[in-house]
Amino acid sequence: MKLIVVCGKAASGKSTIAKALCQSENAVMLSEDEWLSALYGAEMSTLADYVRCAGKLRNVVAPHVVDLLKVGTPVVLDFQANTLESRDWMRGIAELSGAACELHYLDVSDEECKARLRIRNASGTHPFTLTEAQFDRLSAHFVAPDPSEGFEIVRHFPESSEDQGKQI
Repeated sequence: MKLIVVCGKAASGKSTIAKALCQSENAVMLSEDEWLSALYGAEMSTLADYVRCAGKLRNVVAPHVVDLLKVGTPVVLDFQANTLESRDWMRGIAELSGAACELHYLDVSDEECKARLRIRNASGTHPFTLTEAQFDRLSAHFVAPDPSEGFEIVRHFPESSEDQGKQI
C-alpha cells in the first residue's frame, strides 16, 4: 500500500501529475482544491481563509485516508505538500496506516508557473483563480522537500507551458 503526495508551487502541474499517478497506480485520488471549492468556495478569499478551511478539511480527510490505506487501497493526495507542516501531516497519515509514502516533486521555475497560471486563469477550468501577486505570497512559504524528511522523493521537470496539455 502506498500514499502518493505531490509537491510544487501553484500551477506547476501537481493536479495533472496526480491524475496520471492515480491511473498508473490504480489509486483513489483526493483533490484539496475540488473539496475546498465545493465546501468553502465563497469563504476563501485570503491565505488565512485557506489555512482555516484546509485545516478543517484535513481533520476529516486524514482518518479516511488512513482507512483506505489500511485496506490496501493506494491513495494520491492532491493536496499541497509545499511546507514542512503539510508534509509532516502527510507523513503522519502514512505512518498511522503503515503505508509507504512517495513524494513527487515538480521542480518548475516561478516564471514557468506564472505562465501556466495565466493560461489556467484564462481557461476558467480551475476552481480557484490566483493572481501573480497571490502566487508570490504563496511561494514565499514554499520549502523544497529534502530526503531527510523521510519520503521517497521522485523529482519531475515538467514541460513548458507551451507543451501544457501533454501528459507530464
